[in-house]
Amino acid sequence: MEGQEQQNKSRVVKVVVHFTAAWCMPSVAMNPFFEELASTFPDVLFLTVDVDDVKEVATRMEVKAMPTFLLMKDGTPVDKLVGANPEEIRKRIDGFVQSFRTSVA
Repeated sequence: MEGQEQQNKSRVVKVVVHFTAAWCMPSVAMNPFFEELASTFPDVLFLTVDVDDVKEVATRMEVKAMPTFLLMKDGTPVDKLVGANPEEIRKRIDGFVQSFRTSVA
């Protein structure tokens, strides 16, 4: 219950978006890894966006290659990674999450 109260007090919304396409094999190959990350970081919202389904979002976020991973805080992009590099993606997300934990503590 205590963790739930702390989570309700937090106003920072942390989001990781995976821009993907069904025809892009590296993007498709990253899906299980992305799902694993979502379970590893329960305080972060993980979204998968198919660029063919929502072209206007991909255009607005300047996504030009797949896979692209966008880290956002309160609706503002703070980091972008292009390519299927699981180690680097995990490292960046971990740093992203840790930066909020240290600033809130």
